[in-house]
Amino acid sequence: MTQGRILVVDDEPQIRRTLRAVLIPHGYTVFEARSGEEALAALRQEQPDLVLLDLNMPGMGGLDACRAIRENSDVAILVLTVRDAENDKVQALDAGADDYVIKPFGTPELLARIRAALRRLPVSPDVPPSLELEGLTIDFAARQVTVAGKVLRLTPKEFDLLRYLTSNANEVVPHRKLLQAVWGPDYGNEVEYLRVFVNHLRKKIERHPGTPKYLVTEPWVGYRFVIQKNK
Repeated sequence: MTQGRILVVDDEPQIRRTLRAVLIPHGYTVFEARSGEEALAALRQEQPDLVLLDLNMPGMGGLDACRAIRENSDVAILVLTVRDAENDKVQALDAGADDYVIKPFGTPELLARIRAALRRLPVSPDVPPSLELEGLTIDFAARQVTVAGKVLRLTPKEFDLLRYLTSNANEVVPHRKLLQAVWGPDYGNEVEYLRVFVNHLRKKIERHPGTPKYLVTEPWVGYRFVIQKNK
């Protein structure tokens, strides 16, 4: 049984061959694309579970490809790049990436990051099937969010982040705990991930994202999902 379908997007043949040699023995089915344009076509044809996306490519660059993929798909996106500045990471995450890996990387790190990107939070029996608030409905079973009657498209990581926060409603969830719950035990210091993903969620579910009603920041500590209790 395959561990997942992975689309490798890189203009360098040697990188594609190396990634194929690493991934196939670990049970992944691998497809290739040499550019952002080819990646979009392969995405429609092959329907991968995850995209390994290089940022530095001729033609449509990695960031533009990431944005184009994210416009129409909630596939997991893992960016591979030599750029290691925090601003570069934030740009990639803001473009729609789920994670960011710096070249050169070791096989164990890459495989761990792939597992984290494909990871989904298990459904807890203690969580109600849905949550209905003022203008906001979250259907946990269907993994669907509706705002003012309009169904939103959340990426899997965005939904898992929202679900974990709502399952701990009105409690402050520290950064490290939130990262490890949603991304996995190897995470904890990637606070910029949370800033970007919470910002994305606010734009989708909050009426006024700049003054959020539900997704509240606890400075230097973490985040809290606020549910007003009936008086």
